[in-house]
Amino acid sequence: MLQDKDRIFTNLYGTQHWGLDAARKRGDWDGTRDLLAKGQDWIIDQMKESGLRGRGGAGFPTGLKWSFMPKESPDGRPSYLVVNADEGEPGTCKDRDMMRHDPHKLIEGCLIAGFAMRARAAYIYIRGEFHNEGNVLEAAIDEAYEAGLIGNNACGSGFDFDVYVHRGAGAYICGEETALIESLEGKKGQPRLKPPFPANVGVWGCPTTVNNVESIAVAPTILRRGADWFAGLGRPNNTGTKVFCISGHVNTPCNVEEEMGIPLKELIEKHAGGVRGGWDNLLAVIPGGSSVPLIPKSICDDVLMDFDSLKDVQSGLGTAAVIVMDKSTDIVKAIARLSEFYKHESCGQCTPCREGTGWMWRVMERLVKGEAERAEIDMLLDVSYQIEGHTICALGDAAAWPIQGLIRHFRHEIERRIDHYHAQAAE
Repeated sequence: MLQDKDRIFTNLYGTQHWGLDAARKRGDWDGTRDLLAKGQDWIIDQMKESGLRGRGGAGFPTGLKWSFMPKESPDGRPSYLVVNADEGEPGTCKDRDMMRHDPHKLIEGCLIAGFAMRARAAYIYIRGEFHNEGNVLEAAIDEAYEAGLIGNNACGSGFDFDVYVHRGAGAYICGEETALIESLEGKKGQPRLKPPFPANVGVWGCPTTVNNVESIAVAPTILRRGADWFAGLGRPNNTGTKVFCISGHVNTPCNVEEEMGIPLKELIEKHAGGVRGGWDNLLAVIPGGSSVPLIPKSICDDVLMDFDSLKDVQSGLGTAAVIVMDKSTDIVKAIARLSEFYKHESCGQCTPCREGTGWMWRVMERLVKGEAERAEIDMLLDVSYQIEGHTICALGDAAAWPIQGLIRHFRHEIERRIDHYHAQAAE
C-alpha cells in the first residue's frame, strides 16, 4: 500500500486551495529553474529511467515518446505539446479532479515537458463539459503568467513558453490523439491515418506530442525526487503511482492514488469500502474504463492492477477506471449499454466501425431479452474480431472488447436467456 510520503497528488480531494500560494506550499514550482538548467537530454533520460508509461490508456513509455520529437527543425517549423484533458472514457474521472484541485502540477509539467521537447507552447484540450475545471485551469495559468513562471523567460530560464486552454465539444472520439489534433485545428474530430505520426506532422503540420493530463502532471515530482524513486514503486515495467477511479457497486466510490500492481481486491476493500453486500456478492469488474474487457470474480480475487497483469488475463489497465458490478447487475444489459455508447460515438470514417458498432448494438439488444439463436453468439464474436484492428483508430477495438469479454466469461448467461425465451415462446 502506498505511503503518504510517496503520493504525488497531495490535494486530490480539494482539502486545500488550488491557487499558486497553496500549490507552492505543497512543493509545486520548487526549483523548476534548476530542473530546466539540467537540460533537455537530462530530463528525457530521467523520464525514461523512471519507467513512466502513459496514463491515458495506451501505456506507451513517456520518456521514449518525448525523445521522438526533433531536436532542431530543419525547416523552421515550431514544435508543440498538446495535453489530452478530454477524458471521455466512461468510468474515468481522474484528470477532472487533478485540474480542479491541483492545476499547477499540470502547468508546471507542461513547462518541463515542453522545454524537454523544445516546444513553443502547450495546448490543453479540455472536455467542454468540464466548465468549472476549465475556469480553474485558466485562472491558474493566469497566476503562473503573473508570477513569471510561464511566458517570456519562464522561471528565469531564458526559455519562452505559453500555455493555452482549448475547450472541446464533448466528442469521445477527440480523446484519440489525431482526432484531437484535427479538432484543435478547427476541423471535424476524425482520426488521421498514421504515418505520419504527430511527432513529425502534428497540429498545423508541426511536430507535436500528445500526452494525458496525469502523464504530464507527475513529471515535475519525478524529476525532483529522482527517477529511481519512481522506478522503485510498483513492479518492473509497471512502475510508479497511479490514480485509480473506483465506481459502481462499492460502498465509497472514490479516486485514489495507489502503487501500480496493487491487488484489485485490496484496492476495492481498502479505499472504496468494499463491494456492496460483501466481496462474495461481486459479479464482475471492468478494470480500466468501459473499453476494456470485463473480468469475473474468479479473476478479481487475485489479479494485480497494472498493465502486464491485466493483459495476461485478457483485459487491460486502460485509464485505471475500476467499474464494479455486483450480482444485482444485468451483465448483458450493461454491455449492451456500452455498445450503444460506442455506436453513438463512432465518427463514421471507417466502414467496420461505422456499420459494425450499430450491428453489434442491435444484436446485443436482442440478446438482453434472449430474442436470438445460440449460433448468433458466435456470429457476434466473429463480427467483433472483424472490427478489432481494422480501423484507423482504436474506437473499433473499444467497441469490440466489452462484447468479447462478455462472451468469454458470461456465455452461459446469454445462452440461458435464449433458452428461456424459446421455452416461453413454445408454451
